[in-house]
Amino acid sequence: MSFSYGPPKDIQEMTALLRSAVDRGITFFDTAEVYGPFLNEELVGEALAPFREQVVIATKFGFDISPSVAR
Repeated sequence: MSFSYGPPKDIQEMTALLRSAVDRGITFFDTAEVYGPFLNEELVGEALAPFREQVVIATKFGFDISPSVAR
């Protein structure tokens, strides 16, 4: 949503996509600080906040992300 496939996508569209996935029964979401960096985790966290008791969000961490890397 924010890494590897071109520029970050529209936040409202991606929020709607994630919430639609929950509506269809998806409950496990995987992200990482490196996607963006940080942008994808923020998007997933905010989009799924209303479902915090219904979903699991996994993340990968420990990357050495330099502050000089453009976001």
